Amino acid sequence: MQMLLSYFPITDPTLIFCVVLLIILFAPIIMSKLRIPHIIGMVLAGMIVGKYGFNILQRDDSFELFGKVGLLYIMFLAGLEMDMESVKRNSNRFLIFGLLTCFVPLSLTWIMAEHILGYSSQASFLLGCIMASNTLIAYPIIGRYGLQRESSVMLSVGSSMISLFLALLMLAALAASYGEDVGVGFWLLFLTKFVCYCGVSVWLIPKLTRFFLRRYSDAVMQFIFVLAILFLSAAASEAVGVEGIVGAFFSGLILNRYIPHVSPLMNRIEFIGNALFIPYFLIGVGMLIDVSSLFEGPHMLFIVTMIAFFGTFGKAVAAYLSSLLFRLPQVAGRMMFGLTSAHAAGAIAMVLVGMRLEISPGVYLVNNEILNGVVIMILVTCLISTMTTEQAARQIVLCDKSHLPVTNQQRDDERIFLCVKYPEIAPQLLELAVMMRNQKLNRELVALNVVYDDQKAAINREHGLQLLEKLEQRASGYDVKMQTQVRLATNIANGIKHAFREFAASEIIMGMHVHTDNNPKFWGDFIQSLYNGLSRQIVLTRFIEPLNTLRRIEVVVPSRAEFEPGFHRWLERLCRMAGNLDCRIEFHGRQESLALIREYITNWHPSVRSEYTYMAHWNELPRLAETIRSDHMFVVVTARKGTISYKSALERLPNELMQHFSGKNLMIIFPDQYGDIKEENMTFTEAQHHEESSIYDAILRWINKQRTKKFLKK
Repeated sequence: MQMLLSYFPITDPTLIFCVVLLIILFAPIIMSKLRIPHIIGMVLAGMIVGKYGFNILQRDDSFELFGKVGLLYIMFLAGLEMDMESVKRNSNRFLIFGLLTCFVPLSLTWIMAEHILGYSSQASFLLGCIMASNTLIAYPIIGRYGLQRESSVMLSVGSSMISLFLALLMLAALAASYGEDVGVGFWLLFLTKFVCYCGVSVWLIPKLTRFFLRRYSDAVMQFIFVLAILFLSAAASEAVGVEGIVGAFFSGLILNRYIPHVSPLMNRIEFIGNALFIPYFLIGVGMLIDVSSLFEGPHMLFIVTMIAFFGTFGKAVAAYLSSLLFRLPQVAGRMMFGLTSAHAAGAIAMVLVGMRLEISPGVYLVNNEILNGVVIMILVTCLISTMTTEQAARQIVLCDKSHLPVTNQQRDDERIFLCVKYPEIAPQLLELAVMMRNQKLNRELVALNVVYDDQKAAINREHGLQLLEKLEQRASGYDVKMQTQVRLATNIANGIKHAFREFAASEIIMGMHVHTDNNPKFWGDFIQSLYNGLSRQIVLTRFIEPLNTLRRIEVVVPSRAEFEPGFHRWLERLCRMAGNLDCRIEFHGRQESLALIREYITNWHPSVRSEYTYMAHWNELPRLAETIRSDHMFVVVTARKGTISYKSALERLPNELMQHFSGKNLMIIFPDQYGDIKEENMTFTEAQHHEESSIYDAILRWINKQRTKKFLKK
C-alpha cells in the first residue's frame, strides 16, 4: 500500500492529461446514473482526485492554463447562445423582468450575507452578484414539451441574458475598485475606459468578422479566428480594468449574429469547449475545494441553506411579481421561476474572480468556505429548477388546449423508413409498411440495412445487398417504389439515426430484438439508444402469425397520450392497418383519450370497426394478456422518459411483456415528440450523457424484490 501511495500525487504531465480525459469520459456516465447535473459531476470528480480528496493529481500549470481558457469559453458560449432577436422584439418586458430577477435576489442575498453570515460588504455583494445571475439549465425540458414560443419561456430567456450581463458588470466594477482609492475620479475614469472598450469592440469586431468570413472558408482558419477574437476581447477588457470573463461574454454577444446556432462553425466551437476546455476548468475548480470543511459541523449546511434560500426566494419573488405585472397565469410565474432559479458554471466563474481579489497578503475576498457553499448551492438550485420547470411545463400543456395536436392530411410528411436485418422478418415489415402507408400520397419507402464496420464488413454488406434486392422486388409486387441502402457503421443506432435524417424520414418500422441468446435484454444492444436519440415515431414489431391472418388489434393507450404531438400519427397508422386487414380494433385507456380517438375515427375512418374499453390504471396490463389470442395483435403505445404521457409504470413494461405476452404478436409504438433530438447540440448547460435508468431506480427495484421475498416466505 505504501509503495502504491508513493506514486501519488501524479506529477507527470502525460499521466495527468490521461487521468483528466478518463474523468471527462466516465464522469457524465456515473453522474447520469445518479441524476446529478454533469457540471457538478466534473467538480465532484476534481474534489476526489485533488489534494483535499485522495490526492491523486497535482494541480499543475495545465490546470491554470486550460482552466482560464475554459472559464473564458463558458462566458463566450453564454453570449453566443443568447437569442438576441427575441430580446429586441419584447425589450420592455424583458427589461422589467431582467431588472427584477437581477436586483431582488442580489439585494436579499447581500443583506443576508452581511447581517446573518457576518461576511464583509464586498464578499456579500459578490454573493449577491452570483445569485443575481442564472443559467438556463432546465431549458432542454422546454424543448421536450414544445413550449419554446410560450411568453413565459421567452421572457425567462431574455431576462437571463440581462441579469447575467448586469451581474458581470457589477462584478467587474467590484474587481476594478478593489485595492484602489475609490472616488468620483476613479469611477469617471473607469466608466470612460469601459465605454471606449465597448465602442471599439462594437465597431471593430463586426468589420473584422465580415472581412474574414467572406474571404476565407477554411474550417480551421475560421475556428482559429473566432478564438483569436475571444481572447483578444478578454485581454482588452482586462487592460481597461474589467475582468476577462466580461470581455469574453461581450465578444460572444457581438459575434452572435455572425455564427448561426446550426452552423458547422458553431458546432466546432461547442465541441472543442465541451470536450476539453470547460471540463478541464470544472475539474480544476473541484481540486480547489477542501472536502474536510464540509464535515466540520452544521455551519456549512447553514451557509448553503442561507445562500440557496435567499437567492432562490428572490428569484421566486421576481418571477411571480412579473407574472402579475404582465397579467400572466400563475403557472407562467412558476415556469419563469423554474427557468431562472438555477446557477451553474457562471456562478463558479464569478466566485473564482473573488478568489483572486486579495484583501491583505495571503488573504482573499472569497475563502474556501464561500467556494464550497457556492458549489453545493449550484447542485441544490439545479435540482429545484429542473423539478419546478418539469412540473410547470406539464401543467401548461395539460391546461392549454391550443397545444393539442392537430392533423393535416394535406401536408402529410409521411416517408416510412424500414430497418431490416433478418430475411425471415423483412417481408413482414414490408407488408406492415404497405398496410400503414397513405396510398393517395404514393410515397416511396426507404429500406436500410446497417452492417458493423469490422473484419466481416465486406461479407455482411454483400448479404445486406442481396436482402434489400429481394425486398425491393417484393415491393414492386405491391406496386410500391422503394429506395435502399446498405450502411457501414461502428455503432448500429448511430448509423440508423444518421440515415433517418439523410432520407428525411417521418417514422421507423423495425423488428423487435428476438435473439436473446446473444443479448438477454428486452431492448437488445441499440434500440434503447435509438428511441432516446430520435424524436420521431418508432414502431417495433414481433410477428408470430402472418399479418393477413389477424382478426383483432388490441391497443393500450397511456393517459394523456392525446397531448403528445404524435397522437394523430400513430392513430392514423393503426386505423389504416385495421381498415386494410378488415379486422376489429379495440382501444383500452382513459375516457379523455378514448373520446378523442372515437371522434377521430368517426370523422376520418368511419368504416373501421372500433371498440373502446375503459382502463383505469396501467397495472391492468397483465390482465389483458388473458384475452390476447394467437390471431390478435397486441399494441402498446408507450412514451419516452420526460414526456407528458410518461409514467413510472412504463419502466416495468419490458418485464411485463416478457412475462405475460411472450409468444404473442406484439407492437410497441414510441410516438413523435417535440423538437429534433440532436446529440451534437451539446452545451455546457445541458447534460453530456443520459442514462435510461438511474441508480435510484435500481435501488428501488432491489428493495421491492426483497419485500416480495419476505412476503412469499410468510
